[in-house]
Amino acid sequence: MNRHKIGKTGLEVSALSFGASSLGSVFHETKESLAIEAVHAAVDGGMDFIDVSPYYGHYKAETVLGKALKEIPRESYHLSTKVGRYGKDGVNTWDYSGKKAQESVFESMERLNIDYIDIINVHDIEFQASLPGGLLKVAEETLPALVELRDKGVVGHVGITDLQLENLKWVIDHVPEGTVESVLNFCHFCLNDDKLTEFLDYFEGKGIGVINASPLSMGLLSTRGAPDWHPAPQSLKDACTKAARHCAAKGYPIEKLAMQYSVSNDRIATTLFSSANPDNVRRNIEWVEEDIDWALVEEVKEIIGNQMCVSWSNT
Repeated sequence: MNRHKIGKTGLEVSALSFGASSLGSVFHETKESLAIEAVHAAVDGGMDFIDVSPYYGHYKAETVLGKALKEIPRESYHLSTKVGRYGKDGVNTWDYSGKKAQESVFESMERLNIDYIDIINVHDIEFQASLPGGLLKVAEETLPALVELRDKGVVGHVGITDLQLENLKWVIDHVPEGTVESVLNFCHFCLNDDKLTEFLDYFEGKGIGVINASPLSMGLLSTRGAPDWHPAPQSLKDACTKAARHCAAKGYPIEKLAMQYSVSNDRIATTLFSSANPDNVRRNIEWVEEDIDWALVEEVKEIIGNQMCVSWSNT
């Protein structure tokens, strides 16, 4: 599998990496033993970057991942987790205060059974944009708290995540150079949306590594279609459904094409995908090591047509 460096962090990671959200049963109920096996399948298959969050399953994903990591040598993987989004008893909560951010880091390390986090991220900063203090709070309070932990060696590097690329840029423009070392963006480098490429020059110019996520666009690019809760407009859902049928008729699952496309840009360090099914993990590793059908990519983009780069709010 191809490998790339995450900006100036010095971290070199696999082009395809493991997102642990599924371990929190965020999409459907999962079996813990299979979820742990999925983590092992990912690392054994060469995927050495793992991303998680206390928000996923309201601490469940970190807890299950921590059980899996007990059996994996620490030098075999790089780990990323987040602060800012949480939850309890089925209720989502947000807290971007510096105090909570630092507390959250140590709580995550305990759940994960580790004593060092490679990348700590401020999670989905667009939610703070609608809270008192707005994004300025991320720039002036959350990030400095994480930088303090970086300076102490508790964490290796600091990043931010969001669906909205403009929010990532705004925060980077309002903090000292070197504060933000990586960005994690989702649903903007996939078959129906390549908006992320418009920001690559900016991120590279700042020495910031780029992590892509959700190659299936939260289920839009799938044979079974988007889940009912998907926030995309119906016109985009319909276009993606048509594209999926076109791929199926050619005997080339749209999931395979989407996975291959997501790792095709060498300027993007890695792409996260999530599954608690070890067979899915192994299959996706096989897919991304095969050559992509670029003619089919163009056909899919033509079918999606004027729905290309149509997005939605995550809040």
